[in-house]
Amino acid sequence: MKALTLEKYGLPKNVLGLTEQKKPTYQKNELLVKVHSTAINDYDWSLVRGKPLIYRLMFGLSKPKSKSLGMELSGTVEEVGSDITEFNIGDEVYGDTSAYGFGTFAEYISLPAKALVPKPRAMSFEDAAALPHAALLALQGLKRVGGIKNGMKVLINGAGGGVGTIALQLAKVYHCEVTGVDRQDKFKALFNLGYDYLINYKQENFTKNGIQYDLILDCKTDKSPFSYSRSLKANGVYVSIGGKINYLISTLVIGKTLSLFSNKRFEILTLKPNQELKEIANMYEKKQVKPVIDGPYPLSFGPEKLQEFGNGNHLGKIILSVGN
Repeated sequence: MKALTLEKYGLPKNVLGLTEQKKPTYQKNELLVKVHSTAINDYDWSLVRGKPLIYRLMFGLSKPKSKSLGMELSGTVEEVGSDITEFNIGDEVYGDTSAYGFGTFAEYISLPAKALVPKPRAMSFEDAAALPHAALLALQGLKRVGGIKNGMKVLINGAGGGVGTIALQLAKVYHCEVTGVDRQDKFKALFNLGYDYLINYKQENFTKNGIQYDLILDCKTDKSPFSYSRSLKANGVYVSIGGKINYLISTLVIGKTLSLFSNKRFEILTLKPNQELKEIANMYEKKQVKPVIDGPYPLSFGPEKLQEFGNGNHLGKIILSVGN
């Protein structure tokens, strides 16, 4: 089978390539899935470069222990382990596989059955690959952790990424006023998508403009909790879903302290993969949520598109087409 594999750390064009690999075997509690579409995520960008360095502690100091990339897929069940009763050959599936394994940048992957859920027939394979990780980061961040309510004033830092574009749509279900923070060249598309206000982070620091919000969803986390506190109303909530490791640590430590001694709350989301995909699927069928897709591109374009992802040049989710 064809797969994008990683031999060493570095820039995608130098270390990532399309190779021929053995088709994976499967155990009695696993599915063998033919991958149709997959998506690029922060995990892939960090693993390829081996940065931040904490990744090397987990995945290999001098070179990656595993060649496999990719953590989202949509596809078709090719084979079913003898212990599995909930899936059959030919079933269409999708999901975020990160809790069970990586390797969706390939034509086939074997996974425990609980790593995937049935794909709604009305959902395209491309949309299904774009939704699991980003949509649940947005949903769990805004709803489970952030406690979003009707009419809130919401800010999304990283407005044009996979999470930001879904988070906007979720916030609009709650009739919120939504401000996005991103690059100027994305503004036209983001206004068309439904943002009420946009801030160019290269020209303006939103934590210093005096505007306050009920809820901040931060995909970038590159400032201290003291800065974010200025942008929160009384009883406001700041939710980080990722960012620079030093600021994540300060949010965890200092933010929790600020939460104890103020009426503002600072949280870091711990994602629960696939748990609310039925809710996302229902919203998709009601046309309340639809992923913004960059692509799809052939799997061979992976190194180029991963570099574009790292440069922040994409809008929404970059989708790679793996099979027919």
